[in-house]
Amino acid sequence: MEFLGHYNYWIVIFLMMTGFYVVISHSNLVRKIIGLNIFQTSVFILYISMGKMPGGTAPIVAEGVTLYSNPLPHVLILTAIVVGVATTALGLALVVRIKEAYGTVEEDEIHAQDESL
Repeated sequence: MEFLGHYNYWIVIFLMMTGFYVVISHSNLVRKIIGLNIFQTSVFILYISMGKMPGGTAPIVAEGVTLYSNPLPHVLILTAIVVGVATTALGLALVVRIKEAYGTVEEDEIHAQDESL
């Protein structure tokens, strides 16, 4: 069972496909945002898992240490998390405004109301 050796990549694939399925299968706007967050989390896990070296330490010069982990993916993911939270907040704020304007957060009902105008 060699293909199960990199279980973190299987977790990434599972989360990515779950998030993608939620986005394309639901018409509820809040569920779509949740699906995008699941998808985004899978990308975070992918980058973090690629940046970690087994047996690697922090890149601090020390005696006898020759294998270091790359800190750049971790720093980039911290920035991406902040951007993701801001994007989620903006998306939820837009959903609130859509709910006030249309009285629903279901995409099909919003399209139906737009077509009837």
